[in-house]
Amino acid sequence: MIELHDLTKRYGGTTAVNRLTLTVRPGHVTGFLGPNGAGKSTTLRLVIGLHRPSGGTALVNGRPFAERPRGLRHVGALLDAGDVHGGRTARAHLAALARSNGLPRSRVDEVLGEVGLADVAGRRIGGFSLGMKQRVGIAAALLGDPPVLLFDEPFNGLDPEGVRWVRGLFRRLAGEGRTVLVSSHLMSEMEQTADHLVVIGRGKLIAEESLTEFAARGGRPQVVVRTPEPARLTSVAREADGQVTTAGDGALAVTGLTAAELGELAFAHGIALHEMATRATSLEEAFMDLTADHVDYLAGDQR
Repeated sequence: MIELHDLTKRYGGTTAVNRLTLTVRPGHVTGFLGPNGAGKSTTLRLVIGLHRPSGGTALVNGRPFAERPRGLRHVGALLDAGDVHGGRTARAHLAALARSNGLPRSRVDEVLGEVGLADVAGRRIGGFSLGMKQRVGIAAALLGDPPVLLFDEPFNGLDPEGVRWVRGLFRRLAGEGRTVLVSSHLMSEMEQTADHLVVIGRGKLIAEESLTEFAARGGRPQVVVRTPEPARLTSVAREADGQVTTAGDGALAVTGLTAAELGELAFAHGIALHEMATRATSLEEAFMDLTADHVDYLAGDQR
């Protein structure tokens, strides 16, 4: 379990993390979301002691990580796949970590096999692709078989097979009762990987809830319908307190009415329907709505 209590980090006049209080519980894949500059990476570094907090505490299973000797037995972390010695082989890199944490050498080959790098273990990391470096970083995180795991942008550089493998890995680790915290800007991946979400903006907590609860924030589902009589259907739907907009390609998007209610209205008024489907709110839409006031960097004329 990860517990943050009023966690704060300031750099001069800039507050990167602002009195952040939250709990990341075991048994879940928790997605850690926020706009660029929200303080996600800083928070992860505070958890594992790479930065010292300006205030508050970050506890891992009840204690600060810095107080735990042989840290890889307690927390595994992938924060920057490129932050490795490029002249070392994958096996040598992991062997050095194992030795410094009192782990058996046999564990090195076990994790290399688990991440699919057994055949290239003797190659220098500097020649690896980004996706291969991500796998080395994941192997390092798994090396001590820890109960708590942190991953910062783990999908970067992975091919579709790698992305699918990582999704399954995170779910398996959570299913084993571990605490799994995954920071990513890829909403589509979080939608398919996480079951709980933490969202921050400008260093402050915005939301901490299940994936389902978060997606529901984005508004009511829409019913997308195609009809040869769009004007009549629009009038009928609005009389029943539905809101109608054009969805493109001649389709109508209706909110405030369920598909069943809209179908019954069309039938009662003799309006033919060629197609009708319910479109749920996406995680990306909910995220954009929730964080709109917490974005520091916008391209072009989006404000």
